[in-house]
Amino acid sequence: MTEDIDGVYLVIPAYNEEKHVKKVLCDVANLGYKIILVNDGSKDNTLKLAREVQKLYPHQVFIVSHVINCGLGAALKTGMTVALKHGAQYIITFDADGQHAFEDISKVVKPLKESKADAVIGSRIFDDMPRTKHFANDVMNILTHIFYGIKVKDSQSGLRAFSAKAAKEINVVSPGYGVSSEFIKEIKDNHIEFDEVPITTIYTDETQHKGTNAIVGIKIMFKMIIDLFR
Repeated sequence: MTEDIDGVYLVIPAYNEEKHVKKVLCDVANLGYKIILVNDGSKDNTLKLAREVQKLYPHQVFIVSHVINCGLGAALKTGMTVALKHGAQYIITFDADGQHAFEDISKVVKPLKESKADAVIGSRIFDDMPRTKHFANDVMNILTHIFYGIKVKDSQSGLRAFSAKAAKEINVVSPGYGVSSEFIKEIKDNHIEFDEVPITTIYTDETQHKGTNAIVGIKIMFKMIIDLFR
């Protein structure tokens, strides 16, 4: 491909993603990107399938494993740390369940390369989102604005991009899905210039049942309240 992809690393957390992980890894590797796959204590064939892909792309696919499931936030933190150790200039968080469109990778990294921002959030089109997820994400956007004082179109998006500079400044501690809102908080607290770009999301039966729901939202809200008094 003609696009300059040097220094671009994708951090892909995976927990029991045997259905999609091999295709996602192969498709991303075929585009030439380097990948940090964080196997977050999967109990299925996720690790086995990831290793099969690694054999095909030994200079592009790197695997890190948590012995037990530590949560999305912990997996992302591990992946970003490892990517920086590999010399990443740009880090993109990318889900392993097949919900992201591969052409959106270049979209979220573009503002970083053009020095227009140090962090980019991929903003999903809410009109295309299943009603329950649309409502949950609307609520989380409002809570993120109220508690962290920053307004974004899609606070719960899993597709984000960071320059190495921003990635070094961000310190997330939420082990689970609360990490999405915490990224927003870290962007504000560290005065990181950010941008938002529209992305496509591919909804499947699996992706509709993952992510932020009412119970997760309540847990995140309590975390936000605690953050106010830190």
